Amino acid sequence: MWPQEYLPIADSLAWSALAAALPIFVLLLLIGILRKPAWIAALSGLAAAAIVSIGIYGMPPSLAVSSTIYGAAFGLFPIGWIVYWAIVLYRLTLETGNFEIIKDSIGGLTSDRRLQAMLIAFAFGAFIEGGAGFGTPVAVAAAMLTGLGFSPFFAAGICLLANTAPVAFGSIGIPVITLAGITGLDEALLSTWVGRLCAPVSVFIPAYLVWVMGGFRALNGVLPAAIVCGVSFASMQLFISSTFGPELVDIIAALTSIIALIVLFKVWQPSDSFHLEGDSEVVATVKKHGLGPTLLAWSPYLFLVFFVLLWGSSWGTNVLNTVSIAIEWPGLHNVVERMQPIVESPSPYAAVFNFNWLSAAGTACGFATVAAALLLRMPAVSYVKLLGSVVQQMFFSLLTIASVLGLAFLMNYSGATVTLGLAFAATGALFPYFSAMLGWLGVFLTGSDTSSNALFGNLQVVTARELNLNPAIMASANSAGGVMGKMISLQSLAVAVAATGMARSQEGQLFRFTFKHSIFLASVLGLLTAVYAYM
Repeated sequence: MWPQEYLPIADSLAWSALAAALPIFVLLLLIGILRKPAWIAALSGLAAAAIVSIGIYGMPPSLAVSSTIYGAAFGLFPIGWIVYWAIVLYRLTLETGNFEIIKDSIGGLTSDRRLQAMLIAFAFGAFIEGGAGFGTPVAVAAAMLTGLGFSPFFAAGICLLANTAPVAFGSIGIPVITLAGITGLDEALLSTWVGRLCAPVSVFIPAYLVWVMGGFRALNGVLPAAIVCGVSFASMQLFISSTFGPELVDIIAALTSIIALIVLFKVWQPSDSFHLEGDSEVVATVKKHGLGPTLLAWSPYLFLVFFVLLWGSSWGTNVLNTVSIAIEWPGLHNVVERMQPIVESPSPYAAVFNFNWLSAAGTACGFATVAAALLLRMPAVSYVKLLGSVVQQMFFSLLTIASVLGLAFLMNYSGATVTLGLAFAATGALFPYFSAMLGWLGVFLTGSDTSSNALFGNLQVVTARELNLNPAIMASANSAGGVMGKMISLQSLAVAVAATGMARSQEGQLFRFTFKHSIFLASVLGLLTAVYAYM
Protein backbone atom coordinates (compact mmCIF):
# COMPACT_ATOMS: atom_id res chain seq x y z
CA MET A 1 0.00 0.00 0.00
CA TRP A 2 1.32 3.44 -0.97
CA PRO A 3 0.83 6.14 1.75
CA GLN A 4 0.00 9.66 0.62
CA GLU A 5 2.40 12.46 1.60
CA TYR A 6 0.86 15.91 1.79
CA LEU A 7 4.03 17.97 2.41
CA PRO A 8 6.50 16.43 -0.04
CA ILE A 9 8.81 19.46 -0.37
CA ALA A 10 10.95 20.06 2.77
CA ASP A 11 7.90 19.39 4.94
CA SER A 12 6.73 22.88 3.90
CA LEU A 13 3.06 23.58 3.27
CA ALA A 14 3.81 26.71 1.23
CA TRP A 15 6.28 25.08 -1.17
CA SER A 16 4.21 21.90 -1.42
CA ALA A 17 1.06 23.89 -2.21
CA LEU A 18 2.86 25.78 -4.98
CA ALA A 19 3.94 22.48 -6.50
CA ALA A 20 0.44 21.01 -6.16
CA ALA A 21 -1.06 24.05 -7.88
CA LEU A 22 1.19 23.74 -10.95
CA PRO A 23 -1.41 21.83 -13.06
CA ILE A 24 -3.98 24.53 -12.24
CA PHE A 25 -1.57 27.26 -13.27
CA VAL A 26 -1.02 25.43 -16.56
CA LEU A 27 -4.78 25.25 -17.18
CA LEU A 28 -5.31 28.93 -16.40
CA LEU A 29 -2.32 30.01 -18.49
CA LEU A 30 -3.27 28.05 -21.59
CA ILE A 31 -7.01 28.67 -21.70
CA GLY A 32 -7.21 32.07 -19.99
CA ILE A 33 -4.12 33.88 -21.31
CA LEU A 34 -2.72 32.00 -24.31
CA ARG A 35 -6.27 31.26 -25.54
CA LYS A 36 -5.62 27.65 -26.46
CA PRO A 37 -8.56 25.26 -27.05
CA ALA A 38 -9.85 23.57 -23.90
CA TRP A 39 -8.74 20.10 -25.02
CA ILE A 40 -5.15 21.29 -25.40
CA ALA A 41 -5.26 23.01 -22.00
CA ALA A 42 -6.74 19.89 -20.41
CA LEU A 43 -4.13 17.52 -21.86
CA SER A 44 -1.32 19.90 -20.90
CA GLY A 45 -2.67 20.22 -17.36
CA LEU A 46 -2.88 16.43 -17.17
CA ALA A 47 0.77 16.15 -18.24
CA ALA A 48 1.76 18.68 -15.56
CA ALA A 49 -0.22 16.73 -12.95
CA ALA A 50 1.59 13.53 -13.93
CA ILE A 51 4.98 15.24 -13.52
CA VAL A 52 4.01 16.63 -10.11
CA SER A 53 2.46 13.37 -8.89
CA ILE A 54 5.34 11.11 -9.93
CA GLY A 55 8.27 13.50 -9.62
CA ILE A 56 7.35 15.40 -6.46
CA TYR A 57 4.81 13.28 -4.57
CA GLY A 58 6.62 10.04 -5.37
CA MET A 59 3.53 8.31 -6.70
CA PRO A 60 4.35 5.04 -8.46
CA PRO A 61 3.82 5.44 -12.23
CA SER A 62 1.43 2.47 -12.33
CA LEU A 63 -0.83 4.18 -9.78
CA ALA A 64 -0.63 7.46 -11.69
CA VAL A 65 -1.71 5.77 -14.90
CA SER A 66 -4.49 3.81 -13.20
CA SER A 67 -5.94 6.85 -11.41
CA THR A 68 -5.84 8.87 -14.62
CA ILE A 69 -7.72 6.21 -16.57
CA TYR A 70 -10.19 5.87 -13.68
CA GLY A 71 -10.91 9.62 -13.83
CA ALA A 72 -11.21 9.60 -17.61
CA ALA A 73 -13.71 6.72 -17.39
CA PHE A 74 -15.78 8.74 -14.90
CA GLY A 75 -15.61 11.72 -17.25
CA LEU A 76 -17.05 9.68 -20.10
CA PHE A 77 -19.57 7.91 -17.89
CA PRO A 78 -21.75 9.30 -16.40
CA ILE A 79 -20.84 12.91 -17.37
CA GLY A 80 -20.16 12.51 -21.09
CA TRP A 81 -23.03 10.02 -21.34
CA ILE A 82 -25.51 12.59 -20.02
CA VAL A 83 -24.29 15.42 -22.22
CA TYR A 84 -24.35 13.21 -25.32
CA TRP A 85 -28.01 12.28 -24.92
CA ALA A 86 -29.02 15.83 -23.99
CA ILE A 87 -27.59 17.08 -27.28
CA VAL A 88 -29.24 14.21 -29.18
CA LEU A 89 -32.55 15.33 -27.65
CA TYR A 90 -32.07 18.90 -28.84
CA ARG A 91 -30.92 17.85 -32.31
CA LEU A 92 -33.94 15.55 -32.61
CA THR A 93 -36.37 18.43 -32.02
CA LEU A 94 -34.38 20.55 -34.46
CA GLU A 95 -34.23 18.03 -37.29
CA THR A 96 -37.91 17.07 -37.03
CA GLY A 97 -38.85 20.75 -37.35
CA ASN A 98 -40.46 20.90 -33.93
CA PHE A 99 -38.02 23.37 -32.46
CA GLU A 100 -39.69 26.13 -34.48
CA ILE A 101 -42.94 25.37 -32.65
CA ILE A 102 -41.12 25.36 -29.30
CA LYS A 103 -39.61 28.71 -30.20
CA ASP A 104 -42.99 30.12 -31.14
CA SER A 105 -44.56 28.85 -27.91
CA ILE A 106 -41.93 30.67 -25.88
CA GLY A 107 -42.16 33.69 -28.12
CA GLY A 108 -45.90 33.68 -27.43
CA LEU A 109 -45.07 34.25 -23.77
CA THR A 110 -42.40 36.84 -24.47
CA SER A 111 -40.04 37.83 -27.26
CA ASP A 112 -37.82 39.74 -24.86
CA ARG A 113 -34.32 38.26 -24.65
CA ARG A 114 -34.00 39.10 -20.95
CA LEU A 115 -37.18 37.29 -20.01
CA GLN A 116 -36.29 34.32 -22.20
CA ALA A 117 -32.98 34.07 -20.37
CA MET A 118 -34.73 34.04 -16.98
CA LEU A 119 -37.32 31.51 -18.08
CA ILE A 120 -35.03 29.08 -19.92
CA ALA A 121 -31.47 29.53 -18.60
CA PHE A 122 -32.42 30.03 -14.95
CA ALA A 123 -35.85 28.52 -14.21
CA PHE A 124 -36.06 25.69 -16.77
CA GLY A 125 -32.33 24.99 -16.39
CA ALA A 126 -32.79 24.65 -12.63
CA PHE A 127 -35.62 22.18 -13.20
CA ILE A 128 -33.38 20.01 -15.40
CA GLU A 129 -30.56 20.35 -12.85
CA GLY A 130 -32.86 19.04 -10.14
CA GLY A 131 -33.57 15.90 -12.12
CA ALA A 132 -30.37 15.13 -14.01
CA GLY A 133 -27.48 17.42 -13.11
CA PHE A 134 -23.96 16.67 -14.40
CA GLY A 135 -24.05 19.22 -17.24
CA THR A 136 -27.50 18.37 -18.61
CA PRO A 137 -29.11 21.79 -17.89
CA VAL A 138 -26.32 23.71 -19.59
CA ALA A 139 -26.50 21.43 -22.64
CA VAL A 140 -30.29 21.65 -22.95
CA ALA A 141 -30.84 25.31 -22.05
CA ALA A 142 -27.90 26.62 -24.10
CA ALA A 143 -29.08 24.68 -27.13
CA MET A 144 -32.59 26.08 -26.69
CA LEU A 145 -31.38 29.68 -26.41
CA THR A 146 -29.22 29.25 -29.50
CA GLY A 147 -32.25 27.95 -31.37
CA LEU A 148 -34.20 31.01 -30.27
CA GLY A 149 -31.66 33.27 -31.93
CA PHE A 150 -29.17 34.01 -29.15
CA SER A 151 -25.58 34.14 -30.33
CA PRO A 152 -23.85 30.90 -29.34
CA PHE A 153 -21.41 32.81 -27.12
CA PHE A 154 -24.08 34.60 -25.11
CA ALA A 155 -26.26 31.49 -24.93
CA ALA A 156 -23.35 29.52 -23.46
CA GLY A 157 -22.22 32.28 -21.10
CA ILE A 158 -25.68 33.03 -19.75
CA CYS A 159 -26.49 29.37 -19.13
CA LEU A 160 -23.17 28.83 -17.33
CA LEU A 161 -23.93 31.81 -15.08
CA ALA A 162 -27.49 30.62 -14.47
CA ASN A 163 -26.35 27.12 -13.56
CA THR A 164 -25.16 28.22 -10.12
CA ALA A 165 -27.99 28.53 -7.64
CA PRO A 166 -29.46 25.03 -8.20
CA VAL A 167 -26.23 23.00 -8.45
CA ALA A 168 -25.86 22.29 -4.72
CA PHE A 169 -29.15 20.33 -4.80
CA GLY A 170 -28.74 18.94 -8.32
CA SER A 171 -29.59 15.48 -9.52
CA ILE A 172 -32.15 14.67 -6.82
CA GLY A 173 -30.00 16.11 -4.00
CA ILE A 174 -26.97 13.89 -4.65
CA PRO A 175 -24.35 16.53 -3.62
CA VAL A 176 -25.87 16.94 -0.15
CA ILE A 177 -26.51 13.23 0.27
CA THR A 178 -22.87 12.55 -0.64
CA LEU A 179 -21.70 15.25 1.79
CA ALA A 180 -23.68 13.65 4.62
CA GLY A 181 -22.23 10.23 3.83
CA ILE A 182 -18.65 11.51 3.70
CA THR A 183 -18.81 13.63 6.87
CA GLY A 184 -21.19 11.59 9.01
CA LEU A 185 -23.23 14.75 9.70
CA ASP A 186 -27.01 14.78 9.70
CA GLU A 187 -28.36 15.04 6.16
CA ALA A 188 -31.32 17.23 7.15
CA LEU A 189 -29.02 19.65 8.99
CA LEU A 190 -26.69 19.92 6.02
CA SER A 191 -29.63 20.44 3.67
CA THR A 192 -30.86 23.29 5.89
CA TRP A 193 -27.49 25.03 5.94
CA VAL A 194 -26.87 24.62 2.21
CA GLY A 195 -30.30 26.18 1.64
CA ARG A 196 -29.50 29.07 3.98
CA LEU A 197 -26.28 29.74 2.09
CA CYS A 198 -27.68 29.37 -1.43
CA ALA A 199 -31.07 31.08 -1.07
CA PRO A 200 -29.76 34.65 -0.51
CA VAL A 201 -27.67 34.33 -3.68
CA SER A 202 -30.55 32.78 -5.62
CA VAL A 203 -32.61 35.92 -4.99
CA PHE A 204 -30.39 38.10 -7.13
CA ILE A 205 -29.04 35.62 -9.74
CA PRO A 206 -31.86 36.39 -12.28
CA ALA A 207 -31.17 40.12 -11.89
CA TYR A 208 -27.45 39.46 -12.14
CA LEU A 209 -27.96 37.59 -15.42
CA VAL A 210 -29.79 40.52 -16.96
CA TRP A 211 -27.21 42.99 -15.65
CA VAL A 212 -24.48 40.93 -17.32
CA MET A 213 -26.49 40.90 -20.55
CA GLY A 214 -27.05 44.65 -20.76
CA GLY A 215 -26.19 46.58 -17.61
CA PHE A 216 -28.48 48.45 -15.25
CA ARG A 217 -30.57 49.97 -18.03
CA ALA A 218 -31.48 46.49 -19.29
CA LEU A 219 -32.21 45.33 -15.74
CA ASN A 220 -34.42 48.32 -14.97
CA GLY A 221 -36.80 47.36 -17.79
CA VAL A 222 -37.46 43.87 -16.40
CA LEU A 223 -36.96 44.44 -12.68
CA PRO A 224 -40.44 43.10 -11.74
CA ALA A 225 -39.69 39.80 -13.51
CA ALA A 226 -36.24 39.54 -11.95
CA ILE A 227 -37.74 40.02 -8.48
CA VAL A 228 -40.56 37.53 -9.07
CA CYS A 229 -38.17 34.95 -10.54
CA GLY A 230 -35.51 35.27 -7.82
CA VAL A 231 -37.79 35.55 -4.81
CA SER A 232 -40.10 32.70 -5.86
CA PHE A 233 -37.15 30.36 -6.47
CA ALA A 234 -35.17 31.33 -3.37
CA SER A 235 -38.11 31.18 -0.98
CA MET A 236 -39.01 27.64 -2.06
CA GLN A 237 -35.34 26.64 -2.07
CA LEU A 238 -35.06 27.76 1.55
CA PHE A 239 -38.38 26.22 2.63
CA ILE A 240 -38.01 22.81 0.96
CA SER A 241 -34.35 22.37 1.96
CA SER A 242 -35.10 23.01 5.63
CA THR A 243 -38.41 21.13 5.75
CA PHE A 244 -38.24 18.12 3.43
CA GLY A 245 -34.53 17.55 2.73
CA PRO A 246 -32.43 17.92 -0.43
CA GLU A 247 -34.06 15.63 -2.98
CA LEU A 248 -36.81 17.85 -4.41
CA VAL A 249 -35.43 21.31 -3.69
CA ASP A 250 -34.52 22.27 -7.25
CA ILE A 251 -37.53 20.67 -8.90
CA ILE A 252 -40.11 22.38 -6.69
CA ALA A 253 -38.28 25.72 -6.58
CA ALA A 254 -37.89 25.74 -10.36
CA LEU A 255 -41.52 24.83 -11.00
CA THR A 256 -42.61 27.60 -8.65
CA SER A 257 -40.42 30.08 -10.51
CA ILE A 258 -41.65 28.95 -13.95
CA ILE A 259 -45.30 29.23 -12.95
CA ALA A 260 -44.73 32.62 -11.33
CA LEU A 261 -43.06 33.96 -14.48
CA ILE A 262 -45.78 32.63 -16.80
CA VAL A 263 -48.48 34.24 -14.64
CA LEU A 264 -46.54 37.51 -14.63
CA PHE A 265 -46.11 37.46 -18.43
CA LYS A 266 -49.90 37.25 -18.82
CA VAL A 267 -50.41 40.58 -17.03
CA TRP A 268 -47.13 42.40 -17.64
CA GLN A 269 -44.51 42.85 -20.36
CA PRO A 270 -41.55 45.24 -20.40
CA SER A 271 -42.21 48.61 -22.01
CA ASP A 272 -38.68 49.00 -23.40
CA SER A 273 -36.88 46.98 -26.06
CA PHE A 274 -33.61 45.09 -25.76
CA HIS A 275 -31.30 43.33 -28.20
CA LEU A 276 -28.19 41.27 -27.52
CA GLU A 277 -25.05 41.95 -29.49
CA GLY A 278 -24.54 39.27 -32.10
CA ASP A 279 -27.94 37.59 -31.86
CA SER A 280 -30.34 37.19 -34.75
CA GLU A 281 -33.21 39.51 -35.40
CA VAL A 282 -36.15 39.11 -33.03
CA VAL A 283 -39.16 37.70 -34.84
CA ALA A 284 -41.97 40.22 -34.63
CA THR A 285 -44.75 37.82 -35.53
CA VAL A 286 -45.21 34.60 -33.59
CA LYS A 287 -47.14 31.77 -35.21
CA LYS A 288 -50.05 30.19 -33.36
CA HIS A 289 -49.91 26.41 -33.48
CA GLY A 290 -52.65 25.26 -31.14
CA LEU A 291 -52.37 23.08 -28.06
CA GLY A 292 -51.93 19.73 -29.86
CA PRO A 293 -48.98 20.62 -32.08
CA THR A 294 -47.37 22.59 -29.24
CA LEU A 295 -47.55 19.64 -26.84
CA LEU A 296 -46.20 17.36 -29.57
CA ALA A 297 -43.27 19.70 -30.15
CA TRP A 298 -42.49 19.86 -26.44
CA SER A 299 -42.84 16.08 -26.10
CA PRO A 300 -39.06 15.39 -26.14
CA TYR A 301 -38.60 17.60 -23.08
CA LEU A 302 -41.76 16.28 -21.45
CA PHE A 303 -40.38 12.78 -21.94
CA LEU A 304 -37.07 13.96 -20.47
CA VAL A 305 -38.81 15.22 -17.33
CA PHE A 306 -40.88 12.03 -17.03
CA PHE A 307 -37.94 9.64 -17.40
CA VAL A 308 -35.61 11.67 -15.19
CA LEU A 309 -38.17 11.82 -12.38
CA LEU A 310 -38.93 8.11 -12.81
CA TRP A 311 -35.23 7.25 -12.75
CA GLY A 312 -34.67 9.48 -9.72
CA SER A 313 -37.55 8.10 -7.65
CA SER A 314 -36.71 5.69 -4.86
CA TRP A 315 -38.59 2.91 -6.65
CA GLY A 316 -36.86 3.56 -9.95
CA THR A 317 -33.40 3.79 -8.39
CA ASN A 318 -33.82 0.56 -6.43
CA VAL A 319 -35.06 -1.42 -9.44
CA LEU A 320 -32.64 -0.02 -12.02
CA ASN A 321 -29.61 -0.32 -9.76
CA THR A 322 -30.09 -4.09 -9.54
CA VAL A 323 -28.14 -4.41 -12.80
CA SER A 324 -25.43 -1.90 -11.88
CA ILE A 325 -21.86 -3.18 -11.79
CA ALA A 326 -19.43 -2.01 -9.09
CA ILE A 327 -15.92 -2.32 -10.51
CA GLU A 328 -13.04 -2.24 -8.04
CA TRP A 329 -10.60 -0.35 -10.23
CA PRO A 330 -7.64 -2.60 -11.10
CA GLY A 331 -4.35 -1.62 -9.49
CA LEU A 332 -5.86 1.31 -7.58
CA HIS A 333 -8.69 0.21 -5.27
CA ASN A 334 -7.47 0.30 -1.64
CA VAL A 335 -3.85 0.51 -2.83
CA VAL A 336 -3.44 4.18 -1.83
CA GLU A 337 -3.50 4.99 1.91
CA ARG A 338 -5.03 8.29 3.06
CA MET A 339 -3.33 9.88 6.03
CA GLN A 340 -4.11 12.43 8.74
CA PRO A 341 -5.52 15.10 8.84
CA ILE A 342 -7.78 14.27 5.90
CA VAL A 343 -8.92 11.21 7.89
CA GLU A 344 -8.84 10.51 11.62
CA SER A 345 -6.56 7.50 11.17
CA PRO A 346 -4.73 6.00 8.14
CA SER A 347 -7.19 4.22 5.88
CA PRO A 348 -7.25 2.80 2.35
CA TYR A 349 -8.57 5.01 -0.44
CA ALA A 350 -11.31 3.18 -2.30
CA ALA A 351 -11.58 3.31 -6.09
CA VAL A 352 -14.88 1.76 -7.12
CA PHE A 353 -16.31 2.62 -10.54
CA ASN A 354 -20.09 2.40 -10.41
CA PHE A 355 -21.14 1.34 -13.90
CA ASN A 356 -24.83 2.05 -13.37
CA TRP A 357 -25.56 1.80 -17.06
CA LEU A 358 -29.32 1.54 -16.64
CA SER A 359 -29.99 3.84 -13.65
CA ALA A 360 -27.74 6.68 -14.90
CA ALA A 361 -29.47 9.98 -15.71
CA GLY A 362 -27.97 9.82 -19.21
CA THR A 363 -29.81 6.58 -19.86
CA ALA A 364 -33.07 8.23 -18.79
CA CYS A 365 -32.35 10.96 -21.32
CA GLY A 366 -31.60 8.31 -23.94
CA PHE A 367 -34.98 6.66 -23.35
CA ALA A 368 -36.56 10.10 -23.76
CA THR A 369 -34.98 10.44 -27.21
CA VAL A 370 -36.24 7.01 -28.28
CA ALA A 371 -39.78 7.77 -27.09
CA ALA A 372 -39.70 11.17 -28.77
CA ALA A 373 -38.38 9.72 -32.04
CA LEU A 374 -41.22 7.20 -32.09
CA LEU A 375 -43.88 9.79 -31.27
CA LEU A 376 -42.53 12.27 -33.82
CA ARG A 377 -42.26 9.46 -36.40
CA MET A 378 -38.59 9.98 -37.11
CA PRO A 379 -37.31 7.21 -39.42
CA ALA A 380 -35.02 4.72 -37.69
CA VAL A 381 -32.27 5.33 -40.25
CA SER A 382 -32.39 9.08 -39.58
CA TYR A 383 -32.24 8.47 -35.84
CA VAL A 384 -29.16 6.26 -36.15
CA LYS A 385 -27.46 8.82 -38.40
CA LEU A 386 -28.25 11.48 -35.78
CA LEU A 387 -26.53 9.42 -33.07
CA GLY A 388 -23.37 9.19 -35.15
CA SER A 389 -23.46 12.87 -36.05
CA VAL A 390 -23.58 13.90 -32.38
CA VAL A 391 -20.55 11.69 -31.64
CA GLN A 392 -18.58 13.60 -34.27
CA GLN A 393 -19.86 16.93 -32.94
CA MET A 394 -18.78 16.09 -29.39
CA PHE A 395 -15.40 14.46 -30.00
CA PHE A 396 -13.21 17.27 -28.68
CA SER A 397 -15.65 18.06 -25.88
CA LEU A 398 -15.52 14.44 -24.70
CA LEU A 399 -11.72 14.51 -24.95
CA THR A 400 -11.68 17.61 -22.74
CA ILE A 401 -14.01 16.09 -20.18
CA ALA A 402 -12.02 12.84 -19.99
CA SER A 403 -8.71 14.71 -19.68
CA VAL A 404 -9.88 17.05 -16.93
CA LEU A 405 -11.41 14.25 -14.87
CA GLY A 406 -8.22 12.23 -15.35
CA LEU A 407 -6.27 15.23 -14.03
CA ALA A 408 -8.63 15.65 -11.06
CA PHE A 409 -8.50 11.99 -10.04
CA LEU A 410 -4.71 11.93 -10.44
CA MET A 411 -4.40 14.93 -8.10
CA ASN A 412 -6.80 13.28 -5.65
CA TYR A 413 -4.98 9.97 -5.43
CA SER A 414 -1.49 11.50 -5.38
CA GLY A 415 -2.44 13.75 -2.45
CA ALA A 416 -1.90 17.04 -4.31
CA THR A 417 -5.52 18.10 -3.87
CA VAL A 418 -5.28 17.54 -0.10
CA THR A 419 -2.18 19.76 -0.01
CA LEU A 420 -4.20 22.56 -1.60
CA GLY A 421 -6.98 21.95 0.91
CA LEU A 422 -4.55 22.16 3.83
CA ALA A 423 -3.27 25.46 2.44
CA PHE A 424 -6.80 26.85 2.58
CA ALA A 425 -7.28 25.44 6.09
CA ALA A 426 -4.12 27.26 7.25
CA THR A 427 -5.91 30.59 6.89
CA GLY A 428 -7.18 30.29 10.50
CA ALA A 429 -9.80 32.90 11.39
CA LEU A 430 -10.35 33.59 7.69
CA PHE A 431 -11.21 29.95 7.08
CA PRO A 432 -15.02 30.48 6.83
CA TYR A 433 -14.39 32.64 3.76
CA PHE A 434 -11.83 30.26 2.31
CA SER A 435 -14.05 27.29 3.17
CA ALA A 436 -16.37 28.35 0.35
CA MET A 437 -13.38 29.01 -1.90
CA LEU A 438 -12.13 25.48 -1.21
CA GLY A 439 -15.42 24.12 -2.52
CA TRP A 440 -15.04 26.44 -5.52
CA LEU A 441 -11.60 24.95 -6.20
CA GLY A 442 -12.96 21.41 -5.90
CA VAL A 443 -15.67 22.00 -8.49
CA PHE A 444 -13.28 23.82 -10.81
CA LEU A 445 -11.03 20.76 -10.73
CA THR A 446 -13.68 18.03 -10.91
CA GLY A 447 -16.60 19.81 -12.59
CA SER A 448 -18.95 18.28 -10.02
CA ASP A 449 -20.29 19.56 -6.70
CA THR A 450 -20.79 15.93 -5.69
CA SER A 451 -17.14 15.12 -6.38
CA SER A 452 -15.97 18.26 -4.58
CA ASN A 453 -17.99 17.30 -1.49
CA ALA A 454 -16.53 13.79 -1.57
CA LEU A 455 -13.06 15.27 -1.92
CA PHE A 456 -13.07 18.08 0.65
CA GLY A 457 -16.12 17.44 2.86
CA ASN A 458 -14.25 15.60 5.61
CA LEU A 459 -11.37 18.08 5.54
CA GLN A 460 -13.87 20.89 6.14
CA VAL A 461 -15.24 19.10 9.20
CA VAL A 462 -11.80 18.28 10.64
CA THR A 463 -10.61 21.87 10.20
CA ALA A 464 -13.82 23.34 11.61
CA ARG A 465 -13.46 21.30 14.79
CA GLU A 466 -9.82 22.35 15.18
CA LEU A 467 -10.88 26.01 14.86
CA ASN A 468 -13.98 25.61 17.08
CA LEU A 469 -16.34 26.43 14.22
CA ASN A 470 -19.67 24.80 13.38
CA PRO A 471 -18.74 21.77 11.22
CA ALA A 472 -22.16 21.69 9.55
CA ILE A 473 -21.76 25.26 8.32
CA MET A 474 -18.25 24.64 7.01
CA ALA A 475 -19.23 21.40 5.25
CA SER A 476 -22.25 23.15 3.73
CA ALA A 477 -20.03 26.02 2.58
CA ASN A 478 -18.05 23.50 0.55
CA SER A 479 -21.19 22.57 -1.37
CA ALA A 480 -22.60 26.09 -1.66
CA GLY A 481 -19.30 27.72 -2.60
CA GLY A 482 -18.56 24.93 -5.00
CA VAL A 483 -21.47 25.79 -7.27
CA MET A 484 -19.70 28.99 -8.31
CA GLY A 485 -16.81 26.96 -9.71
CA LYS A 486 -19.14 25.10 -12.05
CA MET A 487 -19.18 27.85 -14.66
CA ILE A 488 -15.39 27.80 -15.15
CA SER A 489 -14.73 24.06 -15.02
CA LEU A 490 -13.36 22.91 -18.35
CA GLN A 491 -15.94 20.16 -18.72
CA SER A 492 -18.75 22.71 -18.27
CA LEU A 493 -17.15 24.89 -20.93
CA ALA A 494 -16.86 21.85 -23.19
CA VAL A 495 -20.54 21.03 -22.66
CA ALA A 496 -21.62 24.60 -23.46
CA VAL A 497 -19.45 24.76 -26.58
CA ALA A 498 -20.76 21.41 -27.85
CA ALA A 499 -24.39 22.33 -27.18
CA THR A 500 -24.27 25.69 -28.96
CA GLY A 501 -22.00 24.76 -31.84
CA MET A 502 -19.45 27.43 -30.88
CA ALA A 503 -16.01 27.37 -32.43
CA ARG A 504 -13.52 25.66 -30.09
CA SER A 505 -11.29 28.72 -30.47
CA GLN A 506 -13.87 30.65 -28.41
CA GLU A 507 -13.47 28.45 -25.32
CA GLY A 508 -10.79 30.72 -23.91
CA GLN A 509 -12.99 33.76 -24.47
CA LEU A 510 -15.87 31.99 -22.71
CA PHE A 511 -13.59 31.10 -19.80
CA ARG A 512 -12.49 34.72 -19.39
CA PHE A 513 -16.12 35.84 -19.56
CA THR A 514 -17.22 33.54 -16.73
CA PHE A 515 -14.07 33.67 -14.59
CA LYS A 516 -14.62 37.12 -13.09
CA HIS A 517 -18.24 36.32 -12.28
CA SER A 518 -17.19 33.02 -10.73
CA ILE A 519 -14.69 34.74 -8.42
CA PHE A 520 -17.19 37.44 -7.43
CA LEU A 521 -20.05 35.06 -6.65
CA ALA A 522 -17.78 32.64 -4.77
CA SER A 523 -16.55 35.57 -2.68
CA VAL A 524 -20.15 36.50 -1.88
CA LEU A 525 -20.71 32.94 -0.64
CA GLY A 526 -17.50 33.12 1.36
CA LEU A 527 -18.53 36.35 3.08
CA LEU A 528 -22.00 34.95 3.80
CA THR A 529 -20.39 31.84 5.30
CA ALA A 530 -18.26 34.05 7.57
CA VAL A 531 -21.35 35.91 8.75
CA TYR A 532 -23.11 32.65 9.65
CA ALA A 533 -19.98 31.18 11.23
CA TYR A 534 -19.27 34.06 13.58
CA MET A 535 -22.84 35.08 14.37
